[in-house]
Amino acid sequence: MKPWKKKFTGRKNKMKPCIIFMILILAMATSGKGFAQGDQERLDPAAFKMPQRPGAIFSHDDHTQKTQILDDCAICHHVYANKKLVPDQSSEDNACSDCHCLQPSPENGISLVNAFHKRCRQCHFVSGKGPVLCGQCHIKR
Repeated sequence: MKPWKKKFTGRKNKMKPCIIFMILILAMATSGKGFAQGDQERLDPAAFKMPQRPGAIFSHDDHTQKTQILDDCAICHHVYANKKLVPDQSSEDNACSDCHCLQPSPENGISLVNAFHKRCRQCHFVSGKGPVLCGQCHIKR
């Protein structure tokens, strides 16, 4: 065997794990999933005619994991009938604006803004965790 081949033959085996590791890091970085903390979503303010702030930043996965509300979606996605909470029913397939109007109505006395703010902020105050000030949820782009 030629001397220069011996020198590089041993190096090839050491480089293979490095190359695999680099490819893995590159794949994770370009997919956006490897280092993300959950799917960040901006709540759609389209129901509001003239929103004063951008939609709140919200991560559904983070909320369900951190609060450990994995099975009871109705805690946030509640259903009311005749102004009474319907147990064991969930509205997770509906938008909040399907039930809550911009202004309180005889059918639903809680406006859309208050529906978000009461539900979210109340839980954050009670738990002592999570944002409670406007700019902490409604982050400008």
